[in-house]
Parts: sequence; structure tokens; C-alpha cells
Amino acid sequence: MKLPIFVADAFTAKAFRGNPAAVCLLENKLDEDVHQKIAREMNLSETAFIRKLHPTDNFTQSSCFGLRWFTPASEVPLCGHATLASAAVLFHKIKNVNSTLTFVTLSGELKARRAEDGIILDLPLYPAHPQDFLEVEDLIKTAIGDTLVQDICYSPDTRKLLVRLSDTYDRSFLEDLKVNTQNLLQVENTGKVKGLILTLKGEPGGQTPAFDFYSRYFAPWVGVAEDPVTGSAHTVLSSYWSQQLGKKEMHAFQCSSRGGELVISVRADGRVDIRGGAAIVLEGTLTA
Repeated sequence: MKLPIFVADAFTAKAFRGNPAAVCLLENKLDEDVHQKIAREMNLSETAFIRKLHPTDNFTQSSCFGLRWFTPASEVPLCGHATLASAAVLFHKIKNVNSTLTFVTLSGELKARRAEDGIILDLPLYPAHPQDFLEVEDLIKTAIGDTLVQDICYSPDTRKLLVRLSDTYDRSFLEDLKVNTQNLLQVENTGKVKGLILTLKGEPGGQTPAFDFYSRYFAPWVGVAEDPVTGSAHTVLSSYWSQQLGKKEMHAFQCSSRGGELVISVRADGRVDIRGGAAIVLEGTLTA
């Protein structure tokens, strides 16, 4: 077995920032268990597998492909950064001729289109509903101790818990916050929560670029302690902050150690466009 494989850093224009994803191009069908083995071997938060939908398709000319995403532990229903990475590989390395690519996924059809300064992902927008604090108190206290919380919402579609920290905190507080992910699996094992979003209202721009909101994302339930930059979390964050701020166009920053920027446009049709850059840092052949 010889498979072309790439690693691309998504939601950044610079190598070694943003969120790395492995991207595998499948000329032929792969045994089901091999997907997970490859993802475990790559040991990145996500490995994407792009497959042809018809035998006559090819990666340069075709505009519609199948796409699946695997963490080292399991398959996931949606991954924004690995979709961005997949589109970047097809556009920039394989020289796909189309301006828009369609990916058939577990979350329906997702589109990625070329933009002057990156790639725009067309993703679902998922609402988050107010969440009773007492139900999730143990989880929040375990993760962030006595940090002040301003709002809590839950997204049933994605099983993500959104915790907004007090507006009295600033970006550096969120960046430096020590989050305990090790014990979260013991505290929340019902299957209700698969990801924890911590978010903070942005600050007006001074010397640094202005961001509308900041976030960090933790998903130990699927084998990812902290994810550097998360497209799927922003399908929930975009919905929440659009309502809170009364804005459709937003600029977001995910405050992991690698960091990443996302340009967000909430659409009238109930979806969201998320724009980001990607830097391809590795290409080779997987042999087994």
C-alpha cells in the first residue's frame, strides 16, 4: 500500500502555527480499520481521508469528493481545520482546476472555495441553548476551578459545552489559564458532552488586531486534550457571538499555544462561511 500523504497547518499563513492535519488521498478503497490505524500513526488531532466518489474521477479535474476525519482515537462527524487542509492540498499541491470543491461527509455536503487570502469553508451553523449550571458544575469546576463564568450554553447537535468566561478577564488570562482535562472523562461520562469550549469577549484593537472573541477548545472525550484551532467549535461560537454582539461579520482568535485566526461570516441561510489560510509543511508517501 502506497498512499500520498500531506501535513498542512490550517487557519494560519505561517508554518508551525495554526492546527496541523494529515491529509491522505485514496485512489482506491481502504479497509475500514486502516483509517484508524493511520490516524493513530500520524498522531495529529485529525487525519483526513479524501476519496473519489466514482471510478472515473481524478483529484485534478473532479470537483466533488468523499471526506472522512479521524482523531487518533475515533472517527468524528465534523472537522473544520482538516477540511481546510484537504482543500489546500487539492488546490495548491494537486493543482485542482475548480474554484469550489464539494466534500460529501457525515455532516452533509461541505463546500470549500478559493479566496484571495485563503480558503472559505461553508459549514453548518449550530445554535447553543442556555444550560443549567448545576448540571455541569462538576465538569466546569474540574476544568477551570473557581474561574468566573458569565454564561453557559450547550449545543445538542455537536455535543459541545460553551462556557463564556467573565468579561472582566482579558486575552492573556485565557491564554495562561491552566485547564485540567485529565479528570474530565471521570466527571462527564454520560456521552452528553464531547467538547468543552472556553470563550471570552474580544477587546477593542490598540496595537494588536481587534478580535470579536477569543476561545480555547478541549476534547479529551475523543482523544484530543486541547485542539489548537477548531473549525467545528466555531460553528457553535459563530452562532453564539453573532447573537451576543449583533454582528454577522466577525474576526476570531483561538488562543492555544500555536494560535489561529478565523474570519467569520454568518449567512442568511443558516450556515456560516469561515475563512482561513493553510501552510503545507510536509508531503510524502505512506507505505505499509
